[in-house]
Amino acid sequence: MHNGTDELQREILPIPDVPPVGLTTYDAKDPDTTFPPIRPLRPPPGAPNILIALIDDVGFGASSAFGGPVNTPAAERLAAGGLKYTRFHTTALCSPSRAALLSGRNHHSVGMGAITEIATSAPGYNSLRPNTKATIQQILCLNGYATAQFGKCHEVPVWETSPAGPFDRWPTGTGFEHFYGFVGGETNQYFPAIYQGTVGIEPSRTPEEGYHFTDDMTDKAISWARQQKALQPDRPFFMYWAPGATHAPHQVAKNWSDEYKGKFDDGWDALRERTFARQKELGVIPGDAVLTPRHAEIPAWDETDDALKPVLAREMEVYAGFLHHVDHHLGRLLDSLDELGCLDDTLIYLIIGDNGASAEGTLQGTFNEMINFNGFGQFESAEFLRERIDQFGGIEAYNHYAVGWAHAMCTPYQWTKQIASHFGGTRNGTIIHWPNGISSKGETRQQFHHVIDVAPTLLDVAGLPQPREVDGVTQAPIEGVSMVYSFDGANSPDRRETQYFEMFGNRGIYHKGWTAITKHRTPWELTGHDTVAFDDDVWELYDTATDWTQAHDLAREQPRRLHELQRLFLIEATKYNVLPLDDRGTERFNADLAGRPTLIRGKRQVLFPGMGHLNESCVVNLKNKSHSVTAEVEAPSNGTAGVLLAQGGIGGGWSFYAKEGKLKYCYNLFGLRQFFVESDRVIPEGKHQVRMEFAYEGGGLAKGGDVSLYVDGERVGRGHVDATEPLVFSADETTDVGKDTGSQVSPDYGPRGNGFTGAINWVEIELGSESNEHLIPPEQLAHLMMARQ
Repeated sequence: MHNGTDELQREILPIPDVPPVGLTTYDAKDPDTTFPPIRPLRPPPGAPNILIALIDDVGFGASSAFGGPVNTPAAERLAAGGLKYTRFHTTALCSPSRAALLSGRNHHSVGMGAITEIATSAPGYNSLRPNTKATIQQILCLNGYATAQFGKCHEVPVWETSPAGPFDRWPTGTGFEHFYGFVGGETNQYFPAIYQGTVGIEPSRTPEEGYHFTDDMTDKAISWARQQKALQPDRPFFMYWAPGATHAPHQVAKNWSDEYKGKFDDGWDALRERTFARQKELGVIPGDAVLTPRHAEIPAWDETDDALKPVLAREMEVYAGFLHHVDHHLGRLLDSLDELGCLDDTLIYLIIGDNGASAEGTLQGTFNEMINFNGFGQFESAEFLRERIDQFGGIEAYNHYAVGWAHAMCTPYQWTKQIASHFGGTRNGTIIHWPNGISSKGETRQQFHHVIDVAPTLLDVAGLPQPREVDGVTQAPIEGVSMVYSFDGANSPDRRETQYFEMFGNRGIYHKGWTAITKHRTPWELTGHDTVAFDDDVWELYDTATDWTQAHDLAREQPRRLHELQRLFLIEATKYNVLPLDDRGTERFNADLAGRPTLIRGKRQVLFPGMGHLNESCVVNLKNKSHSVTAEVEAPSNGTAGVLLAQGGIGGGWSFYAKEGKLKYCYNLFGLRQFFVESDRVIPEGKHQVRMEFAYEGGGLAKGGDVSLYVDGERVGRGHVDATEPLVFSADETTDVGKDTGSQVSPDYGPRGNGFTGAINWVEIELGSESNEHLIPPEQLAHLMMARQ
């Protein structure tokens, strides 16, 4: 805890400047001339460094620190010198947990009732944190902390994620002085869409040269910490280290996965039994805890197709290697802090999962999760997956494991990520380490806590008040409670007695040991499934004081208590903007129906050289319709090559480019098949318009079409694409003018050195053009550009 005195009044931020009062002399040489020295802003004396390490998509039963099968020596190291919290909870989903963590408020209170991509205009779901609820990083920064974030940020409203901004909701606009990472739900670990601050950059190495994003972001974090302590050793830092691992795609070098070869051959049911036994041995669950049964929706391992079992086992080997790998890099970060001499005076929160393990990978897993997201799961037969078993985790794959493994990773609890009603979705093993501030070592804490309790804990240990005003705006109270009382108080009574949970209609309430909960929908049922009315949901009741794992439903035995807790849920839901409950699917992906802004409207869009890092929400949607792409180029004399415009990457997308002087188009269908169309002649030297027209067949989604290529209005090539991707190419690959960043769409070029060798003046995308001229008149171009304003 902090020590010493602090004369600054910190309830109003920024701290108001107080001009010196005293004699003003005429001549600075006058001996009566005196002014107080300039003192850099610092937190109160004794405030520690702070590190929050948030791992992505890890269930309670994954890490060896909590009895799981995956070796996590860095987590075990922190636990040996710190405290394990066995009843710590998240919101059951990514963006909501992160928004709650950094604000100290419930996720609906800060507008993050779901992920940003499906925001609505309802206050609890609009992805807009009110300015009355400042972030912890902003509060710490305005009190003198150095602040930096490395890794994943999934809290920026989707319509504000383009290079045009605004950037006030990006990490560097919310209190982090430095940001190195990606903005979105997931990224390709080998080809990440990285931002330095708000500027998109490319990785410094290729996968063939050993590149992996977790390695890279940890290098950057270590360098930043070293620089801070070298230049401002008296200034404590707040570092938020949030890797994309272990969110899908599960990508890691083969040697990491091979360490687990054969360890999961007996399946997920046997794995749950082993993990459950180890958890009791470690004391992270009580000796009388009950292993909850596997639900009928999750297949038994013994009933699984024998031909598929080697693939399923490999999926889990890859995931285990992925988690082991990220723990290794956490260990590197800890080593660097130790070398700097500041590890013991750094309060570390290691939160192993922003929700439970992800069951979004289908019942059999997937080689490329975009196949399933687009409704083409039938492509991935057992034979298809077996043929690619050695590629899982590699550059060619965008893989995810089967639901059965996700359930096993949440042992001993029911269900998984997204299911906020049950502990499998919300209970995440958490470790707090601070040798200089906590005398207890290697102990377990069982107090009930929630992710909103982190922010007030940080203020408590830093000796900082909750601000009454930030940037001239009166602040709402923080909704979390400090956990400091539990640091050296193993038997201290809980200070969080009530907590609601809600995600996609899965909802529940915890109150003084009791939980009333109802599961409303199933995560892996992405499309084509109806949900019941909210009033028809079946509620369950558990006394977690005697039933640690929510194994014995008491709803029929104690209906009155259930009704009291259902009423309490409605009270809390009203208080924190949970209502109206929203389980809509397709409607929430439609921005107009959902009521959120759309960055791109209309049928035309003009792009210019240098534009890139554009996610799919930043570009006219070409899917399931006829379209054209036209570029005005200046072809060089020594042969034309390189990308004009590309969208997507190795796992799916399209590219319009030149190769060996000829115009070319590639449509990459899920990375499974590529369709090519090439011109019958080279592009002449000089200024030309080159054009690709895609005539969609119609008759539904995902159909093919005829492709024609033109140079100055003359058709020079034609071909056919048999099928297309109907909904999404990628969660992270981008659209770029003049090059193809990230992974490459076409095998005709590599991920580097694919830039266009001539000059590009502009590129225009048009939907449903019926023009017979195959040219854009110059006088129309200015009109088209203005139409995008």
